[in-house]
Amino acid sequence: MSKYLSSQRDALSAPALPVSRENREPPKFQGVKQREPLVFFIMRLNLKAVLLVLTVAVVVITLGVYMRCAAFSFSPDFVRPLDRSARQSSSGGEATALHDIECSINQEYTVHCKRDENANEVYVPFSFLRNYFDVSGAVSTNSNEVAKFNWVHSTAKVNLPRGKYDARGVYMYFENYNVEVRDRVKCISAAEGVPVSTQWEKRGYFYPTQIAQFALSHYSKNLTEPAPRVRVLEDGDGNQMEWSTPKTSNMTRIWHHKFNTSVVQFETAPGYEGVISIALNQTLDLLLSVDLLLVTNSSSLMITVQNRDTRHNYSLHYIPADLLLSVQDTNIYYGLGGSALNKWRHITRDLHIDLQKGIMGDKRSPLKIRRSDLEVISIGFLGLGFFDNITLSTSDHLAHFYDAAEWFVHNQDPKTGGWTNPVRRSLNGFAELRPGWISAMGQGHAISVLARAYWHSGGDERYLRAAAAGLQPYRVYSRDGGVLAQFMDKFYWYEEYPTTPPSYVLNGFIYSLLGLYDLNSTAPGKIAREAGKLFAQGMHSLKKMLLLFDTGSGTSYDLRHLSLGVAPNLARWDYHATHVNQLLLLATIDSDPLIAQTAERWKGYMFGRRAKHN
Repeated sequence: MSKYLSSQRDALSAPALPVSRENREPPKFQGVKQREPLVFFIMRLNLKAVLLVLTVAVVVITLGVYMRCAAFSFSPDFVRPLDRSARQSSSGGEATALHDIECSINQEYTVHCKRDENANEVYVPFSFLRNYFDVSGAVSTNSNEVAKFNWVHSTAKVNLPRGKYDARGVYMYFENYNVEVRDRVKCISAAEGVPVSTQWEKRGYFYPTQIAQFALSHYSKNLTEPAPRVRVLEDGDGNQMEWSTPKTSNMTRIWHHKFNTSVVQFETAPGYEGVISIALNQTLDLLLSVDLLLVTNSSSLMITVQNRDTRHNYSLHYIPADLLLSVQDTNIYYGLGGSALNKWRHITRDLHIDLQKGIMGDKRSPLKIRRSDLEVISIGFLGLGFFDNITLSTSDHLAHFYDAAEWFVHNQDPKTGGWTNPVRRSLNGFAELRPGWISAMGQGHAISVLARAYWHSGGDERYLRAAAAGLQPYRVYSRDGGVLAQFMDKFYWYEEYPTTPPSYVLNGFIYSLLGLYDLNSTAPGKIAREAGKLFAQGMHSLKKMLLLFDTGSGTSYDLRHLSLGVAPNLARWDYHATHVNQLLLLATIDSDPLIAQTAERWKGYMFGRRAKHN
């Protein structure tokens, strides 16, 4: 072929001869001359095809060689699907089956597992891993119905500080707290306006730590949430409602000289048929506020609420009695206190919480009701009394906050300055705490509440005096009724639980420090200096003792392993997260790198990181 092409090139390059009649080809050769260009084109086309085939072959061979070495250049996530496809192809499209195998875990447990021989993998059930390693996991599906397994070491959340901690501002991350909805809160006392705890005693009692958290939560919400929506129903003056008044009852608006405003006086016949009321269809705005004075024991405020989902009606009664909470069918009673007669009271009630606690107290109706399902049907009054300034709103956080601040003013032990716990408390291995014990955490929380109340009220001295008196237990050893302990006869510690021997609970100690810092930042002169001295003393101890709580993979809740010589009392993840949150907050007011570095290391434990081996 090459010789032919060469001769053709020579022929084409030869000089052309003059065309004459003599030089013309004989007729029999003319047809051959006309076909030569077509043959040459076809042969050039075949050459290109051959070259193209050769090029493709080289590329295919190169890719084949490259793919056999893919394990050295591709990520494992890419290779595994290829390997799986190859195994499926070799077995006729079916994936390699997993075979049962018994897994011996540390020669202590036997677990049914699965084995993939080709991949040299053994699959252990996550149900075992979850309990064995204290981890969590769940399968979720996205909008495209693609399933994904989420593995987490800790479900607790770290709350990063917004900036330097401000004793007048939000308390830590307590705007996220909803103390009143907790199962261990029996109800919100109508007489005191604060939560009643069932944490260690089912009949209910006032727990200072919980009351303070209730106050700090609402104070923080007031700073972080939008202004509430408020609907004024009746104020005796500019806002007046059309009240339904039976013939046997009467209602009048009269001028009150002390208040320099009009109030509503009511007097009704006995029984529900005599109630004066207004009809409503109010949803979402379920925070009731009213100024109320009841004259007789048979007088009461009654609110009818409907569950719009089930169409069931419930009646909330607020009566002048020493009653915490009572339920009779669909009637829920809250006592305003036996001393409530002939005294003006400003009452703030979350109708959703009051209804929910009443229903939860009735074993026949344990289900929770959503706030959006409720509608206020009517408000009514029975007996003899006066009322003014009835409003319904979305919230009234400051009212709750000041109710709690007033509780601390009126329920402080005048001798010790403490807010005592009226229940027994048993901690495994320690001597039982008898009723009347004081908690450094409760003291610190209470002082944080009172410091903010003093500042927010514009300097109400009652709050300042109570906060200053609350410093006394910090100076008294726990064996003598205070909260002070010493570690190794050297470092001072404020005890959340004043046990014998000391337990050194970490989170309660740090909360007690925050109370001291808050008072030091808001109080004048001598009180500020006293709080500052106690705070500095506690911070010195914290820095010296902090690493005793570090386990290398988490933290200890307390130091009982040193006090009692037992195994460490490991902090569950929510308490561990509290430790991290507290240290992150302290790092904004103390620049010692130990605090910030420890917080970051402890935060890493929540993602499965551990301290290094030797």
